[in-house]
Amino acid sequence: MVFKARDKYFDTENKPLIMGILNVTPDSFSDGGMYQDADSAVKRCMQMISEGADIIDIGGESSRPGSERVSSQEEIERIVPVIKKIREQSDICISVDTYKPDVAEAALKEGADMINCIYGADPDPELLKIVASFQAGLCLMHMRGEPGTMQSETEYDDIINEIYSALRSSYEKAVLEGIPEDSIMIDPGIGFGKSVEGNLRLISNIGDFKKIGRPVLIGASRKSFIGKILDNTPEERLSGTISANVCAFISGASIFRVHDVRESAEALKIAHMIELQKSYGMGRIS
Repeated sequence: MVFKARDKYFDTENKPLIMGILNVTPDSFSDGGMYQDADSAVKRCMQMISEGADIIDIGGESSRPGSERVSSQEEIERIVPVIKKIREQSDICISVDTYKPDVAEAALKEGADMINCIYGADPDPELLKIVASFQAGLCLMHMRGEPGTMQSETEYDDIINEIYSALRSSYEKAVLEGIPEDSIMIDPGIGFGKSVEGNLRLISNIGDFKKIGRPVLIGASRKSFIGKILDNTPEERLSGTISANVCAFISGASIFRVHDVRESAEALKIAHMIELQKSYGMGRIS
């Protein structure tokens, strides 16, 4: 499946895509405060590129459970210097994790290629218009409620169909606003208003979301559902993250938003090579 973001072009059938996380925030759940200044953020970005990142996702406002909102101006002041410095050194596909139209516009003007919207189940029409005007890419993510309250709203009658319907509706709105179909990816929102069991169901049934006709992104990296199962800290969740991502890949996901780029890229490369053997149909015992 093809995904385009401005002049960037990806065929997700060729290999799983790796989206490296770059939080320039003081309070993100795993790496908050580590890359707040532009120089350290760019250094981290270049490291992730060398480790196999296809996309860098820059976040200027934390969306961890219980996090507080920041002003658009503060978010712009956090991300724009980083985008400028990255563009001086690399043509990597830059995604900006925001739901605010003015932040999106500022980021796209400075050379970002796509917007990753956590309110993708009900996106701001103005945000969609801005993305369309720049011919940028868009990730529509599902979240119930908002970050401060989302983990108190984790019960669904039918989690797969409810999230599918919400994302399908948002996808259709985005297309009507002028965003090309092949510039959209979707994300069921692991950890955003879901229980442990809900997250596991989403991962095991991720192929259902491919029926929308767009690539599916999974953001399971270091999430709390892994910690609840393994009883460990965010920094100790690499093996759990890799397991979740490989299972999601086998189920149909093709884009993976991760903190640990090299390890995730290597694991998914092996999983992809194994899956390719199914299409060859050789060497089977009859």
